[in-house]
Amino acid sequence: MSVNLTLIQKPCDNLQNVDVHTFPLSDSVFLRVYASTEPRNLKIAELQKGLIMGIDRTEAVGEGTGFGLPVLIYSDETYFSGSSRLYASYRDGCPSVVKEFAMDRVARNNFRNVTLENRAARSFIEWLSDLYQAHPRLRPLILKGLTGRINIGKVFLKVPSKGIITVIYSFGKSGITVKADFKKLEKSGLRKIFMLNEQGTEFFRRYTDSLGTELLDDKIGAWDQTGGEWACLQTLDGEIGFRLWRVKNGVLRRGREFLEGSLDWVGLDYEIRGKTDVFQYVIDVLGSEAP
Repeated sequence: MSVNLTLIQKPCDNLQNVDVHTFPLSDSVFLRVYASTEPRNLKIAELQKGLIMGIDRTEAVGEGTGFGLPVLIYSDETYFSGSSRLYASYRDGCPSVVKEFAMDRVARNNFRNVTLENRAARSFIEWLSDLYQAHPRLRPLILKGLTGRINIGKVFLKVPSKGIITVIYSFGKSGITVKADFKKLEKSGLRKIFMLNEQGTEFFRRYTDSLGTELLDDKIGAWDQTGGEWACLQTLDGEIGFRLWRVKNGVLRRGREFLEGSLDWVGLDYEIRGKTDVFQYVIDVLGSEAP
């Protein structure tokens, strides 16, 4: 299912402002989106989420961002969303929701509740992050050190917004079309855009792709580029999952991080050039069928 570009500029004439919207895909699978930062789990409790997947009346997002959550990488900061407006609409029998994300938060590491504002401290964290990406075998040690033994976490400060990102989620019989409009952003210094599609590690433990790759749990890795035409995350029995496809002008990456009481996400995320104005993709929800 596709969404016309005109919907992004003026999504619908019959938009209704809502606080939460739930769309059932089957008797056991649903999708939900909030105007607030719910569910407020772990380190990203203060941040907005995209579409949350639910299984058997339980939200399966963990500490994940949900489907279709934008993050901006500028030359000097990484920007997240801490506030939004949410609208629901039915047009020509097609249910959809429109979420306007204000990109008004920046991340700061903290050490025992002391914010790390100085350049040396931030450079140290960036060095550890580069080391984490470059050396998969060291990831468990680095992760435990950063979030456990030395108690480094995340705080997200409210700052002047870099603009509004409008995302339309259109619901089909077995999936979602996500279309994001970046034209209302400040583009100066904008290097990259990420569209995150993450749920919880407890539910989605098996990774497969069109090349025949199969990985379980921590073997999925963190922020590794996928290959082939599609990539998929599923429950161990393969009954429920979600699949994303390779998209022109976007790099698809897989990732997973779990640390008890701190991190709990697994996902398939797109990396996009900062000059992009509109980005669209489809998420197939496996094991679902509209009632």
